[in-house]
Amino acid sequence: MTDHGDDELSSRTGSPDEEGRVPEERSLLHQSLAVRELIDTEVSYLHVLQLCALDIRSHLQQLPQGDLDVLFSNIDDIIKVNSKLLHDLQETASREEEQVQLIGNLFLEFQEELEQVYKVYCASYEQALLLVEAYRMEPQLQREIQDTIEAVLPQAGSSGLSFLLVIPLQRITKYPLLLQKILENTLPDASAYPVLQRATSALQDVVTNINEYKRRKEVASKYTKVEHLSLRERLARINMHTLSKKTTRLGQLLKQEAGLVPKTEDKEFDDLEESFHWVSLCVTELKNNVAAYLDNLEAFLRFRPQEYDLDIPGGPVVQYCYLARDLQLQTFPEFMGTLRPRKVGCRARGHSWSVRVGLEPSPATSKAPSPCALPSATSFLNSQVHLSPQKQRLEALVWQPLCSLAKALAGPQNLIKKRLDKLLDFERVEEKLLEVGSMTYEEEAARHMYEALNSLLVAELPQFKQLAVRWLGQILCTFVTLQRDLAKQVLQRAEGSLAQLPHHHLSDPAFRKLVEDALGQTSHQLHSFQENFEKVLPPPTTQPLLPGAEHQVQALLSRYGPGKLYQVTSNISGSGTLDLTLPRGHVVALLQDKDTKGNSSRWLVDTGV
Repeated sequence: MTDHGDDELSSRTGSPDEEGRVPEERSLLHQSLAVRELIDTEVSYLHVLQLCALDIRSHLQQLPQGDLDVLFSNIDDIIKVNSKLLHDLQETASREEEQVQLIGNLFLEFQEELEQVYKVYCASYEQALLLVEAYRMEPQLQREIQDTIEAVLPQAGSSGLSFLLVIPLQRITKYPLLLQKILENTLPDASAYPVLQRATSALQDVVTNINEYKRRKEVASKYTKVEHLSLRERLARINMHTLSKKTTRLGQLLKQEAGLVPKTEDKEFDDLEESFHWVSLCVTELKNNVAAYLDNLEAFLRFRPQEYDLDIPGGPVVQYCYLARDLQLQTFPEFMGTLRPRKVGCRARGHSWSVRVGLEPSPATSKAPSPCALPSATSFLNSQVHLSPQKQRLEALVWQPLCSLAKALAGPQNLIKKRLDKLLDFERVEEKLLEVGSMTYEEEAARHMYEALNSLLVAELPQFKQLAVRWLGQILCTFVTLQRDLAKQVLQRAEGSLAQLPHHHLSDPAFRKLVEDALGQTSHQLHSFQENFEKVLPPPTTQPLLPGAEHQVQALLSRYGPGKLYQVTSNISGSGTLDLTLPRGHVVALLQDKDTKGNSSRWLVDTGV
């Protein structure tokens, strides 16, 4: 009986191996459920993204394209990366024994891609929320958007757009939690355990890096806004805090210039800034040159000698005039009309966006800059004529892109200036930290602000510069192509007339010499006419000196010499500030043949008094 009781007790308690196997099986079960949760939620997540990209976005056609670009950002890139990730996750199911380790390796492999696509989306999330708030101010539009979303995705509920926009953010932050759950149910001595540890840590780093990138973007957007403020608005912003900051920065700068404290050397950034500065100068120079080209083109079109009677009986001149008239009527009218500047960028309800390239902010909460208008001198002749294809190409492919590029450069330029201010704050804080060993919360914030700006510029300025150079090169190539097309049209239309001209048989050098000789002969004739004309001009009249003026004239003569002395030929009555009142016959010495404003009709003279 006793033995039977012992056997019964042993059967109830189980062996030690069986007791250890129960928690292990439970962990494996929970691990399998965690893996299943990861894959199933990935399927649902990708399905929602595809609904957003294909169905919802295509049905929101009442919104401007610029709004859709901001709302859905780079969702297509996210779908592409997550589709590959889901496919590889599902492939691991066929290798159940190694599945957990394969999942860890997969996330290590996709770490960089996930960070790249999600940081772009997260950085534009705040801009998308601003749009959502703007739509709520228009009930009819809000209702249309809500109906569209509920028809495709009923679970969105009343949140609508806000529900959709936050889904990618929630997903990227959930990956570390899902991996952590799998890790917690993996035995420490399993071969997959260290791989899962690295994968979990890697995804946590991804989330941290995305948050840091988003913070830097927010800092940059604060300083890249180019505001056009009046003097009164600028003065209204001055307070004791800003005066204190600017005074401190000025003091730090003066100490550096005096050599009392060292400057922070950053050769990497200095090289980037210099190269970016040269790109900005090239854009400005090209813009000025294009404006000058348009001015010169207007002057060329205004000059029409063939419309005037030159009183020439015949000869080559008449034939050349006929050719000029034909070209003026057939080819050059394509350049007539008025260039109509268009606003660069897109317009949304309640917000405006500038060209969003690299560091350029979007949306701008300040007043939108005025459209990039063409130079006043480029309002071409005959404004009633419609824009020709050639003129439209010149405007759309050269001038407007050039204006857009110049605007896009304004944001980074402003950010570089702000970095210099923040660098002075950073240097002052570092100096204090060495002396005291501590810093205030505000000083720590200033330190982090500089580090964020500097890191962002060092990371993105090379890409922005590369894009700007490529953009500039395309504009130049387009302009050259337009000029080549114009020259080709002129040659084609003039080909028939050229054969009838008396000098068509001459080579280019011979024709050039013929023209130079003709111009030289004409110039000689004009010079001879000028000499003959001057011979018959009456000599300048000499007025008698005023009584008692001999001493004054002698003083001026000894001081300035005879070449600087002039005599007043008529009475002068001064009416403005510093104007002189002088009688006829008064002698003065010329000091400058224009006033301080460059007006050549007012001279600066010494009366000798």
